[in-house]
Amino acid sequence: MTVDSSMSSGYCSLEEELEDCFFTAKTTFFRNVQSKHPWKNDCKPAEEPRCPPTLQEIKQKIDSYNTREKNCLGMKLSEDGTYTGFIKVHLKLRRPVTVPAGIRPPSIYDAIKEVDLAATTDKRTSFYLPLDAIKQLHISSTTTVSEVIQGLLKKFMVVDNPQKFALFKRIHKDGQVLFQKLSVADCPLYLRLLAGPDTDVLSFVLKENETGEVEWDAFSIPELQNFLTILEKEEQDKIQQVQKKYDKFRQKLEETLRESRGKPA
Repeated sequence: MTVDSSMSSGYCSLEEELEDCFFTAKTTFFRNVQSKHPWKNDCKPAEEPRCPPTLQEIKQKIDSYNTREKNCLGMKLSEDGTYTGFIKVHLKLRRPVTVPAGIRPPSIYDAIKEVDLAATTDKRTSFYLPLDAIKQLHISSTTTVSEVIQGLLKKFMVVDNPQKFALFKRIHKDGQVLFQKLSVADCPLYLRLLAGPDTDVLSFVLKENETGEVEWDAFSIPELQNFLTILEKEEQDKIQQVQKKYDKFRQKLEETLRESRGKPA
């Protein structure tokens, strides 16, 4: 799976993708990782046809998909029946993420050699990812949701537990925008193929994995300390905003009183 970034609503160029990749669509790097750390709180998988499509049906769907794809980012079918293509993931994270402190961005050499820069330091810091940032990924039909999430975290060098995040599919139905949480075993490229290339029909969104209650045990002590620091900063900002608001009101009232006293009865 390769990853490409974009801060706009469109795709990045293929040249940018080649400079910003870190593993290929057929890489099995995440297979072993997932087997050692099984994910919890799996949701029910998205509805899929009872019978898996035949090779001929897949070929027909890919041909139809490619005729509607206008950005030269079509899907490619392999002889073994698997296929590769592109999906776009919107990042809608409301909470800060934890990353290594003082680490340079990964180079193309690091990407090819799969160098884990996060493992080179124990120092951590937190920051907010840009809201509504977009990542374009080149994946295969066998790439699962869990691999997509871990790939995104690896790209940003985020060291948070992947269980804190979930991939949603966003659809339009009856004039409403609906979100459905995907199972970690779902294959996003298959869903993309069924829906077609129109992102207004189907798009993917990375969000916090809301479970109803915050699982504080899943956070490390440095993470909790960072959260406290962020909360204190936000609290001070809010206090200053309220103080400025009422200082302005007080100033207006005092000016009005002075003007009233200066007028003849």
